[in-house]
Amino acid sequence: MGCVPSKLAENKSLPFRVVEKKPLPSKVAEKKLKHRPSNEDFSILASETPFTISKVEKLHELYKKLSNIIIKDGFIHKEELLFALFRNSNKQNLFVDRVFDLFDANQNGYIDFGEFVRSLSVFHPETPKTVKIKYAFELYDLRHTGYIEREELEERVLAILNELDLALSHDMIETIVNKTFVEADSKGDERIDLEEWEEYVGKNPSILKNMTLPYLLDITQAFPSFELNGETKESNALIASIYI
Repeated sequence: MGCVPSKLAENKSLPFRVVEKKPLPSKVAEKKLKHRPSNEDFSILASETPFTISKVEKLHELYKKLSNIIIKDGFIHKEELLFALFRNSNKQNLFVDRVFDLFDANQNGYIDFGEFVRSLSVFHPETPKTVKIKYAFELYDLRHTGYIEREELEERVLAILNELDLALSHDMIETIVNKTFVEADSKGDERIDLEEWEEYVGKNPSILKNMTLPYLLDITQAFPSFELNGETKESNALIASIYI
């Protein structure tokens, strides 16, 4: 996928007085121009992730669709991620919030294409297990403290139950949280650090089952449409990846 030369580049050959009369680009146009991917960008992303250049190009087609669902500025905003997953941009979801925060690596309020590809690469089958373990840990670490605390785990359990329209008694939820801490909190300090988490996942490998999305190995031309159809197998798999 080539990069179309910008109007600014074309205007370099024009007399200065002609260029001067051109209207200034809007902030949105400037932002789009600045972040327009090039062949070099695709090559860099391919070198940094398990994706080939051709698959990065196909991911760009998906990205373009997602980034223009609601706010047509070429970036993925939280409302667009919510709409893509749940067909509802106003739905509150604790872990979509967390996933968005992790995808938005520079915390500027939107996901650019590089962040999108690098974050999706975590779920690639060829990504090392250690990377998946750390990413899963960060999904649970809601308060960014470097630890998984009881309140965070309880919030996660409640969010999952709510999303599945299930209800458990407070005692049952406490039992789930207590059982997890008995197994994972080997230091007995009422919080789970990354080292304890790695040990816990080693004993319970099924925790990472949704951290790998097999179809990322074979991204086809049909792939870019799945996010806009909330009832396909692929979109359900991506939703499941939020809930480990």
